[in-house]
Amino acid sequence: MVNQRSKHHAQPPQGALDLYDKYAHGFIDRRSFMARLGKFAGGGITIAALANSLLPNYALAEQIAPTDTRIIGADVPYASPKGAGAMQGYMVKPAKAGKHPGVVVIHENRGLNPYIRDVTRRLGIAGYLAFAPDALFPLGGYPGNDDDGRTMQRMRDRAEMTEDFVAAIEVLGDHPDCTGNIGCVGFCFGGSMANLMAARVPDLKAAVPFYGGGVGAEDVPAINAALLIHLGGLDKRVNARWPEYEAALKANGRKYEMHMYAGANHGFHNDTTSRYDAEAAELAWRRTLAFFAEHLA
Repeated sequence: MVNQRSKHHAQPPQGALDLYDKYAHGFIDRRSFMARLGKFAGGGITIAALANSLLPNYALAEQIAPTDTRIIGADVPYASPKGAGAMQGYMVKPAKAGKHPGVVVIHENRGLNPYIRDVTRRLGIAGYLAFAPDALFPLGGYPGNDDDGRTMQRMRDRAEMTEDFVAAIEVLGDHPDCTGNIGCVGFCFGGSMANLMAARVPDLKAAVPFYGGGVGAEDVPAINAALLIHLGGLDKRVNARWPEYEAALKANGRKYEMHMYAGANHGFHNDTTSRYDAEAAELAWRRTLAFFAEHLA
């Protein structure tokens, strides 16, 4: 599917993309973001137009419709006794009857937004029982916009959220339609959490972190899952921590592969903002599906 944003919008200056990264990760507030964005406007491009090209537009990015007859999807409750207690996630399974390998999908730092729901459906189409928890459910769920979602997610305790994702993996493993072979994939915050799940869940078969920080060296020996790590070449913030993580993985003989996508920003797989890099995103996704096919069969 051609992403309509990349088709109709020019790429913003790299400085504007870097500024958005700071805003998206809570280093600056919206007022500061809009004020600083002014230096990149001009030449007939207004601040509002530039902001519009940077901020997510979920209407342009749906690849798999919720009504697609190849899958069955629904929001389902689940228990997280060591975390929030009562949780909810978006479960998608192939319409074809039978057992399927499972994949937990871990969202960014703003809850279960439409992009992550679409990624979950993509996995369902690919033959997986996919489950995407919403860390914002204890606070009322994803609020319908990422600004409020980021604020809400900062209200949650990270250790408690970690337990919520561990519980989701356990729920998926016990599902009657699951083969018991479980992997996870995560993006940004979810990428860091995917690395952490590999260290926390001994039976996890595979973890695919997209531009997420690794675990500390002391936790690397606990990793049993195979790792497929995707990093954007322009993502200086996350990439700065990669050499230390890689050294620990090598020192402990962990199974991993890393792909660095030259010219790609943090968030390059998210096809709702101008950070989206179609070539890198499509290649990373092909690699992800091949990796799951290898390790979850």
